[in-house]
Amino acid sequence: MNTNVTTEEINLEEIFPAGADNVVIADESSKPKNIFSDLSSAAPDMNFDAPIKKEAVAETTETKEAPAAEAAPEETPAAEASSEDASSIIDDLDSENEELESSNQTTSTETRGRKKISGISDVFSKLIKDDKIVPFDDDKPLDEYSAKDWEELIQANLEEKANEVRRETPKKFFDALPPELKVAARYVADGGQDLKGLFKTLSHVEESKELSLDKERDQEKIITQYLSATGYGTQEEIAEEVEIWKDLGKLQQQASKFKPKLDKMQEKIVAQKLQEQELRKKQQEKASKEYMSNVYETLKGGTVGDLKVDKKTQSMLFNGLVQPAYPSVNGNNTNLLGHLLEKYQFVEPNYDLITEALWLLSDPNGYKSKIMEKGAQKTVADTVRKLKTEQSNSGGNSLGVDQKERSSKPKRKIQRANNIFKRM
Repeated sequence: MNTNVTTEEINLEEIFPAGADNVVIADESSKPKNIFSDLSSAAPDMNFDAPIKKEAVAETTETKEAPAAEAAPEETPAAEASSEDASSIIDDLDSENEELESSNQTTSTETRGRKKISGISDVFSKLIKDDKIVPFDDDKPLDEYSAKDWEELIQANLEEKANEVRRETPKKFFDALPPELKVAARYVADGGQDLKGLFKTLSHVEESKELSLDKERDQEKIITQYLSATGYGTQEEIAEEVEIWKDLGKLQQQASKFKPKLDKMQEKIVAQKLQEQELRKKQQEKASKEYMSNVYETLKGGTVGDLKVDKKTQSMLFNGLVQPAYPSVNGNNTNLLGHLLEKYQFVEPNYDLITEALWLLSDPNGYKSKIMEKGAQKTVADTVRKLKTEQSNSGGNSLGVDQKERSSKPKRKIQRANNIFKRM
């Protein structure tokens, strides 16, 4: 394909005529109307004789007054009627506004504060009768309860329910435990610490209960354990006895006789351990009470040995000796005395203080005598120092007196020569 470029002369006026007739304008009938459209075509209708509709009353009352330059037309009966209608409408609106404001004030007044609760005493009376609510122990009638009283009663019942759950949960948990763990829990609750020995005993009891009378090996174990527990003889003698009953075919018969006795003996061993721990607990409680009583008797006079103590120190010493409120290095709680001993031994080492405490605890008389001797030496040193000070002060004072006495003596004076011309 070949393209040829040529130069041509084009008359733009023939294609785009520039005359005013060719300008695109809008049609006269399609022009938008404005507020001045009617003024250009015809004069507005200024006649007030036409009846006024009620819908336009609100608009006429809001229009501004006519300028003073224009003359006001004479009022007609129609205008008087319209003004009366407008006044009545305005009065109706005012009355409705007043009613609305009054109703709002009444509502706000009623909603202020707490509403009085009526009929709740009957509901609570029924709940108390059904043991669903526990009442207060006072004699105040339910009809006189205020909203605060009801709130306190509900809160007290909620707390009582929570405490009941806390009390019952350990008991239910204990009842759900297997028999062996029940024994262990009781042992620990009484302060027992030999859990290894306890579980070893419980293991023997459980193994003894599981022995079967239908198995020959278990029959031999039952007889051996029973004879060993009753002190029948040595292990060799017990083994010979078992062999004799085995040869006679009476092994199962003897095991059946010994099995119930063996189970009771194992149960007695466990009961004995629990009894020993319970007795130990009672002894500890008795010793604890005696200890507290002795500490109280020691401090109730307000003296520690020969020293007077104030109330604050008295209370600190009593609580520090009887209250186990401090964690110990072994995991248990201890009193202030044990806490301070551990503190100055391990946490904040102060061996001088620990040594003095040990000396006081091991030889109180010797320690006190040394303290008194040291105090006496200090007193003597203070006395000597004071005497030396007084002596030096007295020497200085005597020197001052001598100087005063010497200064009080009359000094020698030289007589002034008379001037022979003085009288002249």
